[in-house]
Amino acid sequence: MSTPALMPVYPRCGVRPVRGEGVYLYGEDGQQFLDFAAGIAVNALGHGHPHLVKAIAEQAATLMHVSNLYGSPQGEALAERLVANSFADTVFFTNSGTEAIECAIKTARRYHYANGNPQRTTLITFNNAFHGRTMGAISATNQAKMRDGFEPLLLGFRYAPFNDLDAALALIDGTTAGFLVETIQGEGGVSVGTEAFITGLRKACDEHELLLVLDEVQCGYGRTGKMWAYEHYGVTPDIMAVAKGIGAGFPLGACLATEEAAKGMVIGTHGSTYGGNPLAMAAGQAVLDVMLEPDFLSHVETIGQRLRQSLEQMIPNHDGLFEEVRGRGLMLGIKLKAGNEPREFVAHLRDNHQLLTVAAGENVVRVLPPLIIDESHVAECVEKLSEGARTFVGASDD
Repeated sequence: MSTPALMPVYPRCGVRPVRGEGVYLYGEDGQQFLDFAAGIAVNALGHGHPHLVKAIAEQAATLMHVSNLYGSPQGEALAERLVANSFADTVFFTNSGTEAIECAIKTARRYHYANGNPQRTTLITFNNAFHGRTMGAISATNQAKMRDGFEPLLLGFRYAPFNDLDAALALIDGTTAGFLVETIQGEGGVSVGTEAFITGLRKACDEHELLLVLDEVQCGYGRTGKMWAYEHYGVTPDIMAVAKGIGAGFPLGACLATEEAAKGMVIGTHGSTYGGNPLAMAAGQAVLDVMLEPDFLSHVETIGQRLRQSLEQMIPNHDGLFEEVRGRGLMLGIKLKAGNEPREFVAHLRDNHQLLTVAAGENVVRVLPPLIIDESHVAECVEKLSEGARTFVGASDD
């Protein structure tokens, strides 16, 4: 067999999508799949959303890219809307979530440098975190599967158990810059930060003049039923990385910050060739147009509760396989009982029941549908999951 033209770093399956419509994907052979993976929480508006498609097409025909050496009326307009609908005062646009994380790390370090405390470079991060695949992002996690073979990693990170406030506080010293934490861990197992944990980190930052840096790349942008997951806790961060749903399929990310936290990010400290180009800004504007409609987020909250209730009602029928449902809104995880491999179950659902989901840590299957699903899609998902559980257990018993 010849060497593939694509670098073989992904465990690609046999499904080869060529078209999407709403909450469905279609393979080369025309087979239809219910997409409750949504590009790993990216396709927030589903596939082929008319408003998003129109905005991208019109902007592509007008102006796609110019250098950031010039003024950006498109970037200014989107940044102003994000500022108006978040804690932030200022925004830096990127092409991805991991780039947003890199900007967040740099912003946090530069803040203390600007304040005359250059020794404050260490961010306290958390076990099972996933912040991306760049060298900075993998240095911020203690997961061996992402770090092995890439040493030496970047210095300046310490790790505590997620949701263990006392352990995190015990790591604070004179070199600490702040905390970098996913409000809800995604790849790590859809683990929701407890109120005591998140509010405790905020309190510690206030007391020690540290920065709270949130990673809401997966859990932000309407995914939990609020625009931002931090809103569930009644706190605000100093810096936040977002992506995925922000472009609903178009490559886009952003680092949001307060004016104070970003005080060190002056001319020459950061940049991006493509970040904030007019085409990406048009996509971002179209997504916000939809998400800021009066009933959009309330729909996500309501349909998320409906999906969760349906999953919880289903679990007792397959108590040899399922343990619990985790998450908020339409960022849900089904924890499997010991002895069941989530990737095998995800493959079984995909190949035998045409339902797309995503595996995660802690023996969890992620359910991340487009935010536009309705009751019929919930019913279809649960029916496929239930039948998949029945046939999966039956197959493993043979």
